[in-house]
Amino acid sequence: MSKQNQTLEEFIDSLPEEERIVLTLYYIKRYSIEEISEKIGAPTRAITAVLRSGRMRMSSAFNFPQGS
Repeated sequence: MSKQNQTLEEFIDSLPEEERIVLTLYYIKRYSIEEISEKIGAPTRAITAVLRSGRMRMSSAFNFPQGS
């Protein structure tokens, strides 16, 4: 495992459970927002909010520029 992958994995593991699940399903398993919504029983608005929060955390953790 590369250092970059290990760092990303450690970051994901450090997230609250809901964010960890949603980000894993969306970015790693490549589920759509609708599929995640159905799988975990949450409205698509909630999934979108969790993804936004996760992106913000990731941007801060890895010093990525934050988009609008």
